[in-house]
Amino acid sequence: MPLNDILSITMFLTVCFFLLGGFPVAFSLAGTGLFFATLGWFFGAFDFGLLGNIVSRIFGSMTNNILIAVPMFIFMGVMLERSKVAEELLESLGHLFGSLRGGLGISVTIVGALLAASTGIVGATVVTMGLLSMPTMLKNGYSPRLISGTICASGTLGQIIPPSIVLVILGDQISNAYVNAQRMMGNFSPEPVSVGDLFAGALLPGLMLVFMYIAYQVLIAIFKPEYSPALVQNEGAEKQDLARIFRALIPPIALIICVLGSILAGVATPTEAASVGAVGAILLAGARLDISRALPIYLGIASMVMLLILTNNFDLRVARTEIATGDQIAIYGAMVACLILAYSIFSALMRIFNARTEESDNRILFDVTISTLKITTMVFVILIGASVFSLVFRGLGGDDLVHAALNDLPGGKWGAIFVVMLVMFFLGFILDFIEITFVVVPIVAPVLLMMDVNPVWLGIMMAMNLQTSFLTPPFGFALFYLRGVAPDSVSTSDIYKGVLPFVVIQMIGLLILALFPALATWLPSVIFGD
Repeated sequence: MPLNDILSITMFLTVCFFLLGGFPVAFSLAGTGLFFATLGWFFGAFDFGLLGNIVSRIFGSMTNNILIAVPMFIFMGVMLERSKVAEELLESLGHLFGSLRGGLGISVTIVGALLAASTGIVGATVVTMGLLSMPTMLKNGYSPRLISGTICASGTLGQIIPPSIVLVILGDQISNAYVNAQRMMGNFSPEPVSVGDLFAGALLPGLMLVFMYIAYQVLIAIFKPEYSPALVQNEGAEKQDLARIFRALIPPIALIICVLGSILAGVATPTEAASVGAVGAILLAGARLDISRALPIYLGIASMVMLLILTNNFDLRVARTEIATGDQIAIYGAMVACLILAYSIFSALMRIFNARTEESDNRILFDVTISTLKITTMVFVILIGASVFSLVFRGLGGDDLVHAALNDLPGGKWGAIFVVMLVMFFLGFILDFIEITFVVVPIVAPVLLMMDVNPVWLGIMMAMNLQTSFLTPPFGFALFYLRGVAPDSVSTSDIYKGVLPFVVIQMIGLLILALFPALATWLPSVIFGD
């Protein structure tokens, strides 16, 4: 075997060893890359001048408009969690569906889908629903296994339902891989693949999983009613809670429609929609913290919707020699809407600044900004480490080794896809989706895309596969998140056994998506005309 191949394989195994040992991911990736770059240079198998490209890669990441959406989506999710908007949503839907057999499980699934579309952070969703819904479900006689599986599976929907941080990062990597693959095939002006394409492509598969989860809850309620009894409520309480349910449910749904709808309608890019989501989360948090003075917040929300409508229907540019009368009126209307929105944001921020969290007594705004900073820093430091690793890996010829290995597999294209999905599935036990996306996808995606694989379909397959690995015992991250907040009465074996039916559902969903790629490709083609 050539020396370059030996170094490439050893390099990949070494980084896996350090990650299993618990070393920080970013430093493991960068350190391993630099060590093998030096080793390869010593043996004459690596050109040290390639490391000069790291600076341009880091600068490219800093100026990448798509990745700007990451901190804003993170801010949006953390704000909704810290301000208890998500908590109120879960409690209200629990009262709405609780009187039905299996209703609590259905409400947890629906809230998981809504939180997925508004936060996209798996750990936060699983922990939040574990703390809020598990005690109620246990008190009402639900099976600990069913509870555990429902919470873990619903919490991971943030991986696949847009707007998802996973899809933002994955979309950037798939887009780069697609361009590289097309150039290697001689096409120097390929049609771009956008994050919006992945958002549209993930919508139907994500909803399919939600309906499959709910169908499982219904089947359990029919055939094993003792596992999911109805919540006993008096009629007066249900009527009294109707206004609260409406108040808790409508604002998050409206926010999701504004964010996702602005992308799918072509009004805004994912980055611009992320800013809408961040501002919307601030307004919802402000309204939630002081219901008695919600009018300024509602005016701000109305102004934001008006701005989206005006942007889509009129030319609001002012640096023009001639401006039509309709556009001029729209510009004045946009100015008024901006002033109202600015006042609403200031009012909401003051409420959030003055409010304190129950757990740490810190100001909510302080907690949100610090958490956003920590998570964003983690993502981009890992991105830098992964850039060093992938650059050295390619410099040693590792991409050629992967290309040859996948091309020589039996079964052609489908054999290569199966092996890549299997490898990503097992890597999901030990690596977070961020590391897998930044390390594995740039290596294997160009090879698969050169085999005439649809990039949107491949991206959604990878996202759903990573979601499944979050659930699979014994190393699924969602299981660890739930174990950390579950009471002692719920054993680890209950959690492991409870998620197994949902893992089977996930695998069925993945198989359906593999057999019917149109589930991922039809909606982007309708919306964007791809």
